[in-house]
Amino acid sequence: MTPSNEQSGVTVVIPCRDEAGALPGVLAAIPDGYRVIVVDNGSADGTADVARSAGAAVVAEPVPGYGSAVQTGIHAASTSIVAVLDGDGSMDPGELPALVAELGPGVDMVVGRRRPEHVAAWPWHARLGNHLVAARLRRRYGLPVHDVAAMRVVRRQRLLALGPLHPRSGYPLELLIAAARSGWRLVERDITYRPRTHGVSKVSGSVRGTVRAARDFWSVR
Repeated sequence: MTPSNEQSGVTVVIPCRDEAGALPGVLAAIPDGYRVIVVDNGSADGTADVARSAGAAVVAEPVPGYGSAVQTGIHAASTSIVAVLDGDGSMDPGELPALVAELGPGVDMVVGRRRPEHVAAWPWHARLGNHLVAARLRRRYGLPVHDVAAMRVVRRQRLLALGPLHPRSGYPLELLIAAARSGWRLVERDITYRPRTHGVSKVSGSVRGTVRAARDFWSVR
């Protein structure tokens, strides 16, 4: 990992809340030459200290919410390309270069389509919610996606030009809708999705969490 202080290159933004157990494995798998910003979204388990000890830059976002954390990380980055993935170990950072390679001329964002390696990685209620949302995106906005972009690679300046987006779980959906309305070209590629390495998901770990996330999704217009 390299400090995020150059215009060229890639910065990986990792929004985190209480991911001290999973984060070391995630950071160890970041490709060489990529910069990392961990956004600590109110952790109480030492997530920020774990990130710093692994060499990642850390910024704090006190306002709770996935979208708030992601947007803080995007603003803190200074590279021309940013990637976003979760800090729970469910996604492989080693797959990022393949997504970055797709960000060629005429492509504004590359998104990962999760392919679970085990049924436990993606409970039925979370998979169903994702299926319904993705179907809406294809039907209403013509986006060629089957997932809500849990891992994504995007040009930072274009992302900033979209302005503020949903501060909580609705962020990925609002990002895709805003991208469609702005005429972006999106490319979707398969990524491996596995059970998180520590703890319980704030979203798919319970029906209640999934319902809360779905409420955020359906609030996005």
